[in-house]
Amino acid sequence: MNYYYLLLLAIAFEVCGTTCMKLSEGFSKLVPSILIFVFYAISFFFFTLALKGIDVSIAYAIWAGLGTALITAIGIFWFKEPATALKMISLVVVIAGVIGLHLSDRVT
Repeated sequence: MNYYYLLLLAIAFEVCGTTCMKLSEGFSKLVPSILIFVFYAISFFFFTLALKGIDVSIAYAIWAGLGTALITAIGIFWFKEPATALKMISLVVVIAGVIGLHLSDRVT
């Protein structure tokens, strides 16, 4: 089994849950409010399975970095948030950090 596929599923459901947080408008909309918990439960399920084959430090870095990048894209394209230069540079730094952590396992 490819544990990275499970991690990608976990990230996808986490991004759905985070998007529902915005859509819930502070828990004032019922369906998105419920979906937050549904998506996060599914996400944690897949993340836990992924941890059977991926080091927690690497899995969490990928989860956080890719999740941040996807939520940033959703914020910009769907919620019309500004795409400032600082936001884009910061996102590149986050992604570089994830890549660095992933490569650190290969350097001994």
